Amino acid sequence: MLTYEESQSLMMDGTFRGRVKVACLKFADAILNESPTVAAHNTRMRWAAACMQNPDLTAQQIQPPTVMDAAVQAAGAAITDAALQAAVEITIEKII
Repeated sequence: MLTYEESQSLMMDGTFRGRVKVACLKFADAILNESPTVAAHNTRMRWAAACMQNPDLTAQQIQPPTVMDAAVQAAGAAITDAALQAAVEITIEKII
């Protein structure tokens, strides 16, 4: 488990933000290709479009709550890409 100081540092880490941005864009692409019958599809589509238009802002907004995800808290910056993708998607689902 990360300390508060370690969590704060990871929330501001540029390299980690880049990884979060890639995960956001990957999830946005999946949403844009999903069936319109998926629950909350219109809300999800709006989020995905906003992410595609401004991925840097999206990553900046998603990074802090993603750091608080249990998997990120356990692994820190060493989290695998697959585990980070899951953490980002879980975080986004909570928000939208």
